[in-house]
Amino acid sequence: MPKRGKVFTKLIRELVVAAKSGTPNPEDNPRLRSAIEKALNANMKRDTIDKAIARGSGPGEGDNFEEIVYEGYAPGGIAVLVECTTDNRNRTVGEVRHGFTKRGET
Repeated sequence: MPKRGKVFTKLIRELVVAAKSGTPNPEDNPRLRSAIEKALNANMKRDTIDKAIARGSGPGEGDNFEEIVYEGYAPGGIAVLVECTTDNRNRTVGEVRHGFTKRGET
């Protein structure tokens, strides 16, 4: 059950961000349509999906998730792009930076 809860949390976050980034209508928003399909494949209830979409399409109440892309270099000079969905930009940049410096790269 904890695994399922973790998966549902990620899917709900994805639904909220997709609803915020476009229209709350799945026919007009392919990203939202894809997120809904993933949620249904994970056996999420339709009511839960609708609540997540409403949360994302409503006025700025609740969690304010945003997507950020960071770039860095892995061992061997390989460029790496890290795409993140976060509610706290400062915490995320610290964690991403720690991940890169842990391996001795930037």
